[in-house]
Parts: sequence; C-alpha cells; structure tokens
Amino acid sequence: MAGKPKPTALKILEGNPGKRPLNLNEPKPKVDLIPCPDYLKEDAIAYEEWNRIVPELYKLGLLTRVDRAALELYCSQYSVYRDAFKYIKEDGIIATNIRNGDKAHPATQIAREAAKIIKAIATEFGLTPSSRGRISLPSETIDDEFEKLLD
Repeated sequence: MAGKPKPTALKILEGNPGKRPLNLNEPKPKVDLIPCPDYLKEDAIAYEEWNRIVPELYKLGLLTRVDRAALELYCSQYSVYRDAFKYIKEDGIIATNIRNGDKAHPATQIAREAAKIIKAIATEFGLTPSSRGRISLPSETIDDEFEKLLD
C-alpha cells in the first residue's frame, strides 16, 4: 500500500527523490505566523509549546493559517502527555488495586495515546529526526523554487 501523498513543498525541500511530476496546481496557502488561540493560553504547558514551536515552523516556511487546527491539537495533546507523565512520576508506573492486584498506572494509556497523536502531527510538520532528515532546505525560498519550475 502506498503512503499518503506528500505536499509539493515538502517534495521540493527533499529534492523530489522519486523524480515524479510535481503537482504545480496544489493549493499553496500563504506562510503566516499564527496567533495562539485564547483557550490554549489558559494551559501553561500547551501555551509554552505553542510559543516554542510556532516561530521555528514559521522560519522554515512550514506554517500557514490552515495548519492552525493541527497545531492546536499538537500543543493540547503535548499538554495531556505531560500531565499523564506527571501522574506516573508521582504515583509510579505500577498501580496497586486491592481487588485486581498490580497493573500499569491508568495514566500510561493516556500518555501512550497522546504520544501517538503528537508523533503523527510532528511528522506532518517535519518535527521528528527522520522526517526532518528527508528535508533539505534550499538557500532560496520555496516561492523561488516554484517560480523556476513554472518556467
């Protein structure tokens, strides 16, 4: 089964290793610095992560207004993961129940699910070592590369 299609901008950044034709008609939202939504500002961990990652994504030209929901989900799930991790660290990874005996702390499942979501979204934005390793940033902007392809 083939993987999901890659955005043309990422194919260009990677040097189009498959040498397949590029979709020059792909929607290309404008790169934009997205303000943090108010509800995320109320969550210190999510807000801190937003402020850490948004400027970096913007500098790389990988952030547009249409990415806001994915970025909100990433930051909110990062906060959920950190909360679950805090409970595990405080209580220990094994929870003891008189009726059922020892078993994994309930927060381990919450942390695991949040981690899956975080990783999936991080990969979409090129935030993991392997996904970042496939990107080669040109000295020119993405817009300049698109213009050359159209000539």
